Amino acid sequence: MADVASALLDFSQPMNVELLETTVAVFYGPGTPEQRGAAEKVLKAFQEHPEAWTRVDVILEKAKTQQTKYIALQILESVIKFRWAALPAEQREGIKTYVSNLIIKYSTTSEQDYRSQMTFMNKLNLILVQILKQDWPAKWPNFITDLVTASKTNETLCENSMLILKLLSEEVFDFSRGELTQAKTRELKQTLNTEFRSIHELCMFVLGNTRKTELIKATLTALAAYLSWIPPGYIFEGQLVQALLAMFPQAPFRNVALQCLTEIGQLQMPAEFDSHFASFYRAFTTQLVQILPPNPNVLFIQQAYETGTDEQQVFVQNLGMFYTGFFKHHIQYLETQPAEHEALLLGLNNLVAISYVSDREVLKTCLDYWNVFVADVYTTHCQTTLGAVIGSPGAAGGDGGFSFGSPGAAANGVAGPGMARKLLYIDILKRLRALMINRMAKPEEVIIVEDEGQIIRETMKDTDQLMQYRTMRETLIYLSHLDYEDTENQMLDKLRSQMGGTWSWQALNTLCWAIGSISGSMNEDQENRFLVTVIRDLLNLCEITRGKDNKAVIASNIMYVVGQYPKFLRAHWKFLKTVVNKLFEFMHETHPGVQDMACDTFLKISNKCKRKFVVLQLQEQQPFVAELLDGLTNTIQDLQPHQIHAFFEAVGLMIGAEVDANKREEYLGRLMAPPNNIWAQIIQQATVNREVLKQQDVIKSLQNVLQTNVSVCSSLGDPYLSQMVHMADTMLQLYKFYSEDVTAAISSGGVHAARSSFVKYMRRYVVQCLGSVYPMVCYLRLAFLVWCWYCALCLPSILWSCIQSQQSLVGYSGLT
Repeated sequence: MADVASALLDFSQPMNVELLETTVAVFYGPGTPEQRGAAEKVLKAFQEHPEAWTRVDVILEKAKTQQTKYIALQILESVIKFRWAALPAEQREGIKTYVSNLIIKYSTTSEQDYRSQMTFMNKLNLILVQILKQDWPAKWPNFITDLVTASKTNETLCENSMLILKLLSEEVFDFSRGELTQAKTRELKQTLNTEFRSIHELCMFVLGNTRKTELIKATLTALAAYLSWIPPGYIFEGQLVQALLAMFPQAPFRNVALQCLTEIGQLQMPAEFDSHFASFYRAFTTQLVQILPPNPNVLFIQQAYETGTDEQQVFVQNLGMFYTGFFKHHIQYLETQPAEHEALLLGLNNLVAISYVSDREVLKTCLDYWNVFVADVYTTHCQTTLGAVIGSPGAAGGDGGFSFGSPGAAANGVAGPGMARKLLYIDILKRLRALMINRMAKPEEVIIVEDEGQIIRETMKDTDQLMQYRTMRETLIYLSHLDYEDTENQMLDKLRSQMGGTWSWQALNTLCWAIGSISGSMNEDQENRFLVTVIRDLLNLCEITRGKDNKAVIASNIMYVVGQYPKFLRAHWKFLKTVVNKLFEFMHETHPGVQDMACDTFLKISNKCKRKFVVLQLQEQQPFVAELLDGLTNTIQDLQPHQIHAFFEAVGLMIGAEVDANKREEYLGRLMAPPNNIWAQIIQQATVNREVLKQQDVIKSLQNVLQTNVSVCSSLGDPYLSQMVHMADTMLQLYKFYSEDVTAAISSGGVHAARSSFVKYMRRYVVQCLGSVYPMVCYLRLAFLVWCWYCALCLPSILWSCIQSQQSLVGYSGLT
C-alpha cells in the first residue's frame, strides 16, 4: 500500500484512476481488516490532499464504480464548504459550470440510466446547493430563471430541478443554522421569497401539462418544502389549492398531495383568511369521502392500517397529521360557523378512529392534540359555569353585572360558549373516553407486563410509555370532569364485560389503568360507589379465574387500583383490611413481579393510611398492626430480602403513627424480633467459633439485618432509637472484626487476595455498616445527641480501621 499511496499522492503525474478504483475495491471488499485499514489510510490521505479536487473531473469521467465517483464528489463538496472563498474567481466559475453541465448531462440521458444512479445524482444536487449557499444571489443572480427555463425542455431534467429546489428550501430554512451567518440566511430567504413566482409558475406548469407520475411526485414534494413560508396570495388567490385537491384522490399522488395540504392546513394567517381555510377544509372533506367512508367504525381504520400496504399506512399517518395540524389553528373559527359543523365533526370522528391505530407514533400525534382539545373545552366550560354563578342575581354582589366567559349569557338562560362547545362535542367526548379507556398506557407503578404471550416482570422502564400515560391520564381527568356519569358508566360496562367471561389481559389492564388514573376526579359519594363495585368485581374475578398468568394479571390490577385511592380506603376500613390481607396473599405468589408489586403497594397504602392500622376499629379485637405482628413470620416467609426491607419500612410507618409511646415500643420490639433473633444467633455462634463469621451466608444475613434496620429507621424516626442502642455495640464489634480480617488478608495475599470472593464479602459488610451509620442518624430528629453518642462509640473503630487499611495498601496504588 505504500507504493499505491505514493503514486496516488504524486500530483505531478497524471491521475491513475484504475489504481484509485483498486484501492476503493480493497476498502469495500471482503479483505482482511489489515488490508481494509491500509486502504482506508490511503483514501483518507488522498481526500485530504489540498490538490485532490483538481482530479475530480478525471475521476468522474473515467471511474466505473459508484463508490469511486462518490469519493470524488465528497472531495469536491469539502472544497466548496471549507475552501470556496480561498479559490480564485476563475476556478470557482469553472467548478460551477462543470457541476451544472454534469447535472444536465446525467439528467438528459435515458430515464433508466438516470434512475439507476440516483444516489450519485442526489450528491451532485447537494453539491450544487452548497455552491448556491456561497454564491447565490450576488454572484449567480440568474440561477432560478435559468433553472426554470431549462426545466421546461426535458421532463427528467425538470424532475431533477424539483429535487434541487426542494434541497435549496430545506438547506436555507431548516438546516442553515451553524453553517451560514444570520445575514446570509436572511438574504437567501428574501431572495427565495422574491424568486418564488418563477418556482410557482414552474410547478403549476408541470401539474397542468404532464402525466408523468415521478415528475408530479417530485413537484409535489418540492412544493411541500415551500408551502410553510410562501406568501398567502399564492395559496388562496391562485389555482394551487384546487390543483392539490384534484391530485389528492388519485392513488399515486395521494400521500405527497396530502403532505402539501397538511402544510397549508397548519398555516397561521390573519383573521381575514379564516373563511378561505373553512372553504379549503370543506373541499378537503368532500374529496376525502372518495377515499374514506364517512364516520367509519373505530376498528375500520385500525384494521385497514394493520392489513394495508406501506403506502396506505403512510396515508393514515399523514391524515392524522393533517387533522391535528388544521384543528390546532382553525377549529375555533369552524365552531362559530354552524354550516361547517358537519364537516368538523366528521373530521374529529376520523381522528378518533385514527387514534386506535396500533402504531405508537400515530397515537402520540393524536394524543398530543386530544390533550390540548379536551383541556380547552374543559376550560371554556368552567369559565361559562363560573360566569353563570357570579353573574346570577344574588351571587357575589347580587346585581348580575359581572361574569366570566360570555357576560350574562348563561345567567339569562342562553347557553354560554363553554356549554355550547360541550353540547357540540358531546359524542366526540364520549368516544374519546372510550379511546382513553381502551388505549390507556401502562403507569410506572405496574411492573408486571405481557411479553410475547407471557406474563413477566418488567426489567426496564419505558420512558416514552410513561410520558404517554401522563398525557392520557391528564386528558381522561378532563373528560371525567366534563361528564362523571358517562366516564363511570363506560368503565363499569367494560368491567362487566370482563366479568362475563370475555376478558383479556390487555383489555383488563387498560381498563384498570384508566380507573386508577382518574383518582380524585369524582365527588366523594360517586367515587365511593364506583370503587366498591370495581374492587369487589376484581376480587371476585381473581377468585373465579384459573391459571397463574391470569391471576398475576388480575392481582397486578387490583394492587394498582387500590394504591391509587387511599382516600377511599381511609374512609372504608373493611375494604382497607380486605385489600391489605389480599396483598399478604399476593406476597406468597411466586409469579415474577407479583411479590414486588404487592410490597410496593403495601408500602404506598401504609404511607397514606398509617393511622388506620394503629387505631382499634369497630368490631375488631385489636388494632390491625398487632394482628399483623402476630402473623409476621408467616407473612414474610416467601419474600426476598429487598421485599422484606420494603415490608418492614411499611410497618415502620404504621408504628410511627401510634401516639402511645409504650405501645409504640412494644410494636417495635415485636417487629424487630425476627431480625434481632437472627443477629443474636450469629453473635452467639461467633462467641464459640469466630470462623462462623467468615461464612458467606452469615455475612449476607448480617447485611440483610442491617438494611432492615435502616428501612425501619427511615420510616419510624425517633422511636427507633431504642433499637439502635440495642444494635450499636455488636454492629461495631463486627465492623472491627471484618476490617481486621480484610486488612490481614490484603497484607498477606496482596492485590489478588483483595479480589477474592472471601475478602469481597467481608468488605461488603464493612461498607454496609458504614453506609447504615449516616442514614440511621439522619432519620432521627434527636440528631445532635445521637450523633455525639454514636461518634463516641464508633469513631475509634473506624479510625483504627482506616489506619490499618492505609498501611496494608502501601505498594498497591491500583487498589481502592
